[in-house]
Amino acid sequence: MSEPRPSDRHDDSDPDETFAEIVDEETQRDPDLAVIEAGSRTLRTRSGPPQGDEVPARPADPEVDKALRAVEQELAGRWGETKLEPSVARIAALMDVLGEPQRAYPSIHITGTNGKTSTARMIESLLGAFDLRTGRYTSPHVQSITERISLDGSPIDPERFIEAYQDIKPYVEMVDAQQPYRLSFFEVLTGMAYAAFADAPVDVAVVEVGMGGSWDATNVIDSSVAVVTPISLDHTDRLGSTPAEIAGEKSGIIKQGATVILAQQPVDAAQVMLKKAVEVDATVAREGMEFGVVSREIAVGGQLLTLRGLGGEYPEIFLPLYGAHQAHNAAVALSAVEAFFGIGAEQPGSLDVDTVRRAFASVISPGRLEVVRSSPTVVLDAAHNPAGARATADGLSEAFGFSRLIGVVGASGDKDVKGLLEAFEPIFAEVVVTQNSSGRAMDADELAAVAVEVFGEDRVQVEPRLDDALEAAITLAEEEDEYAGAGVLVTGSVITVGEARLLLGRR
Repeated sequence: MSEPRPSDRHDDSDPDETFAEIVDEETQRDPDLAVIEAGSRTLRTRSGPPQGDEVPARPADPEVDKALRAVEQELAGRWGETKLEPSVARIAALMDVLGEPQRAYPSIHITGTNGKTSTARMIESLLGAFDLRTGRYTSPHVQSITERISLDGSPIDPERFIEAYQDIKPYVEMVDAQQPYRLSFFEVLTGMAYAAFADAPVDVAVVEVGMGGSWDATNVIDSSVAVVTPISLDHTDRLGSTPAEIAGEKSGIIKQGATVILAQQPVDAAQVMLKKAVEVDATVAREGMEFGVVSREIAVGGQLLTLRGLGGEYPEIFLPLYGAHQAHNAAVALSAVEAFFGIGAEQPGSLDVDTVRRAFASVISPGRLEVVRSSPTVVLDAAHNPAGARATADGLSEAFGFSRLIGVVGASGDKDVKGLLEAFEPIFAEVVVTQNSSGRAMDADELAAVAVEVFGEDRVQVEPRLDDALEAAITLAEEEDEYAGAGVLVTGSVITVGEARLLLGRR
């Protein structure tokens, strides 16, 4: 395992003075204010291309596919991810009989409302670039359940996923028999991930919460670094009706003596987080104060950044993802990795900038402003709440400049669907409402009724089948000979995005 390589900095300007100039702007940040409009350029030639798709298809071997489907069916027979009994008692019992595998490696724990998975992928890429073996646990998946558990930057193969399930199955059944409620779908997957990471073994695990923090199944780890991405209203029936209440639940991942990497937050949410940090003697690094985005330029295939980390500035960082929100995710990820290595605390200097550049240039985040087709351009984004939709709308408008944009929206019934649609209304010429195959999907006609309130009847089309909705949207985008500048955005749910990805031929 190699140590990070601090770099010598010989900049004539005082970096603290340079960064001080953006503190006030960052503290009051609106994503649009951080944008530096510039000509397109790219660092791909020097940093290398992004990695592969990393969204696996079904196994080619019929027997393996059959075995994987059997595991999926058994997991599906348990409580789903939206049915919860807020407690870590069951997962703690499972960890106990498994021999506490989650204590076999250090970890970075990530909570927040939006940006968790993209941030986790960036952290994973950075750690891997510094020669650490990583395990990553994220949710939900885009297409394959195996995406949720990754080793060395790639989803575990189906055979290993099946083996991980079979290895812990007897212990799961033992815990089921002892508890008032059986382990849920998410709890079993969490147990599989923690056991797989210990078995690998990994040098560090990057773990995204499923929901909340305090009672989330992932919260049986004692992470030295807790990351909190932006908090907004989502899962209000379970987490609370205000950012402060939601922050109270999410602050539960902050452990004694940890370092907290805190993205920009609503004031009341930030206050809750800071109070929790004081209670457990944790150190807090705040976006816009101790770290942040210094500058951002639009580039071909992404954006070019200068980031301020805990140990100094990192210029000319090419990030092959779109949107100001991803730039801020990158700043959070960089600071989390610095904190993990002790940069800014016990270790002076900064991480090797060339290694950081290579790591960020290789980041991918499927289903996050992902282009899957051209003529017309079809973009997929898994935004499912108003805050996420606003970030997507801003990023899309900035990076693509469509002359005509058609939305395809399939949302879950338990979300703020009206708020989601209102965020997209300024950029959609028309919207095709549909539904995915999930049992949580809002009925297309119900969604249409909400869409008519937002867009007006003339701008709404209903296609209950997703394949028909995609075809209708592409046809609308090509009307009036505008196909050269037209586009389609498929959004509203990770499940909608995953199913669209399959229909459009991405494997």
